[in-house]
Amino acid sequence: MVYERPWKSFDRQLEILKSRNLEISDDEAARRYLQRIGYYRLSAYLYPFRVFTLQQEPTTGKLVSIKEDRFVDKTHFVDAVNLYCFDKKLRLHMLDALERIEVALRVDIAYLLGERDTFAYKNIENFHPTFAKRRDQHKRWLEKYDRLLKRSKEDFVKHYTKEHGPDLPIWVAVETWDFGAMSQLFAMMKVPDQIEIASRYGVSEFKVFSSWLRSLNYLRNLCAHHSRLWNRNIIDQPKLPERGTVG
Repeated sequence: MVYERPWKSFDRQLEILKSRNLEISDDEAARRYLQRIGYYRLSAYLYPFRVFTLQQEPTTGKLVSIKEDRFVDKTHFVDAVNLYCFDKKLRLHMLDALERIEVALRVDIAYLLGERDTFAYKNIENFHPTFAKRRDQHKRWLEKYDRLLKRSKEDFVKHYTKEHGPDLPIWVAVETWDFGAMSQLFAMMKVPDQIEIASRYGVSEFKVFSSWLRSLNYLRNLCAHHSRLWNRNIIDQPKLPERGTVG
């Protein structure tokens, strides 16, 4: 397959947008935004302004929505810029909320498991036998933890490994986990432990709480990589609790 879309200058990008019925009142300002943000990233915020028409498929007779290479009347370049700026602020607010959740959960898990076993995360007996052993889930989690530990540049990691040996106590090890490692470990925990932690957040259904963590991890990855959050189809949907079960 031959790729047929060559490199285009910023001036050419402006010409294409104008040819598609996009109103640009200040070419120089628009060019600066293209230089800083990029045509492809901005196009995601212009997508809802595209013209869509319904056409009938000749074979099935079904009506399908066809995207046209033009924007609805009175669509302005600044509309995309404003949505981009809104999305940036939304990601910052989301990261702030996610940080609070992540830090609190690290303490909850370390406090609960650490009371019975200093190195609880290494011992498969501390986890639900079905979930931990299925597809070597616990083994793969430990491999991920080892990668995170080796990647860490934190001084406390160097200090603990030098002074106390290679194994970190769980209340120290949690500080090297990312949100994904934390949510995966929670999913492997024994049901009573999951219920105890979930109940601290007013959730009585541990499976619902676990699905929330997976979904929050997906959102965190979007925010951390500066991906579009506004108007995003969330792939990993959180489960809804039974009515009246969330306190």
